[in-house]
Amino acid sequence: MNFSITLDVLVLLAYFGAIIGVGLSQRSKSGSVEGFALGDRQIAWWAVLASILAAEISAATFLGAPGEGYAKRNWTYAQLAIGTILARVFVSVVFIPIYYRHGVISIYEFLGTRFGPVTRKLASATFLVTRVLAMGTRLYVSAIIVVLAVQLWRGQPATAQEKFLLFTGALVFVTMLTALYTTVGGIRAVIWTDFIQVGVLVAALAFTIFFVLGKIDGGWATVAQHVQQPVFFDFLPMKEGEGVGAWLARMLSEEYTVYAAVIASTFVTMATHGIDQDTVQRMLTAKNRRQSAFATIMSGLVDFPVVSAFILIGVLLAVYYKANPVPNLPTEDREIFPFFILTQMPAGLRGLVTAGILATAMGSLSTALNALATSFARDFALPRLERDGILVDEWQRVRVLRQSTVLFAGLIIVVGVVTAWYMSHHPEARIIPLVLGILGFTFGSLLGLFLVGLFTRTRGNDLGNTLAVVAGIIAVLFASGVHTKLFGAPDAQPAFVLAFPWRITLGTLVTFAVAVLFRTPADRLAARDKVDATTA
Repeated sequence: MNFSITLDVLVLLAYFGAIIGVGLSQRSKSGSVEGFALGDRQIAWWAVLASILAAEISAATFLGAPGEGYAKRNWTYAQLAIGTILARVFVSVVFIPIYYRHGVISIYEFLGTRFGPVTRKLASATFLVTRVLAMGTRLYVSAIIVVLAVQLWRGQPATAQEKFLLFTGALVFVTMLTALYTTVGGIRAVIWTDFIQVGVLVAALAFTIFFVLGKIDGGWATVAQHVQQPVFFDFLPMKEGEGVGAWLARMLSEEYTVYAAVIASTFVTMATHGIDQDTVQRMLTAKNRRQSAFATIMSGLVDFPVVSAFILIGVLLAVYYKANPVPNLPTEDREIFPFFILTQMPAGLRGLVTAGILATAMGSLSTALNALATSFARDFALPRLERDGILVDEWQRVRVLRQSTVLFAGLIIVVGVVTAWYMSHHPEARIIPLVLGILGFTFGSLLGLFLVGLFTRTRGNDLGNTLAVVAGIIAVLFASGVHTKLFGAPDAQPAFVLAFPWRITLGTLVTFAVAVLFRTPADRLAARDKVDATTA
């Protein structure tokens, strides 16, 4: 092993050692359900902020956002940050106070109080299935750099089967390592390792930008000449002879427009930061609702420059490779950044940026595992075991949480393996729409239920909510053209396909509209008022 590879390996080992050490050190503070799931609500706001960032910046962002910047050579993807900031303010004012007042651990407990046990379990089950699928599809992305490294070492492209095996080995390793410290240390391990991972991420970003820029003749002036219009805001001007209806259809089928940024992105972030246990659980570890709200809003303000920096890397790489073409440059946009890391970066820095990719993968995975285990245990396993008299002490309850963590690690590996096979055989697929599209099919329905619960007093019940969720999901599937792909001719193309940022908006509106048609039973109103009086 030559010196450069040795240095990269040492950097990676130091990273893994720090993560595992910090994660395992939190075991003694995770001996209760409240401690394992919420850190006894004693986490500092700045650590919560770092954990929220780590949860939402996955390896898909680390490689997918540069891929978008490389392909488009502008920041139209970043304009979606407008809605993420607006939604965070809404979540901080509306959702967080309710969760703290009710003292929930699984946020779907609120739906149980408001509507009944069927709605609670339906929402929790929808979250569990969706998050496992979304996390599994994200996970394989971190292994892209492993495949490229092997291809460069061999001097020839890997076959689809070889890519699949490499993807599988890497994602199993990352998942098992992350599951180890998450199972032992609970949410405290997640948050403090997230803090380290965000530090590695920021360092990797800063070094990469200045390193790539230094390799471009003319620096910023050259880069500015290659940026494509629109640079940031895409107002989607109406074409000559285009009617309003045709323009609306085009607007709803475009992914990155100012309308998607202001409207659709707001609904997306309300869902991911208001009704998604994965992110909300981090918010609920803060000492009080004010610190939680501050961390949430600040995470949006910090997230914008971070995502913009990822896109900038893609733009810089597009300029660099246009001036310095190479014969073996990958044809897949998502592989350009890892290819540059492996072929151009010096030893040590290459190891740091690789650690950054792994950091984003492990950060989002650890939060998902903890949230999945918490929701499953609180909404399904623990109530049943306690009702049957099987669980009698806190240690047994925490053991169920740890066993649930291991269970979902296995399920995520299965989804990751399936995704790896698909992406190995369909290299033209894009990362960002794949990951966000999965959430779009169901999270709109969940958001619709929460909005009914928050903004109405006498509307919604278990039966109506079930029908509303089904209607919302069907509406999104239909608008996304899934029916044409499943039941149409092999080469048939749907006349209209709703862009992925708009899916949650549609699902929310349909679910809300159906759910409010049903009245809340009187006994449920009385039970809810009793709980509200107790928690006021």
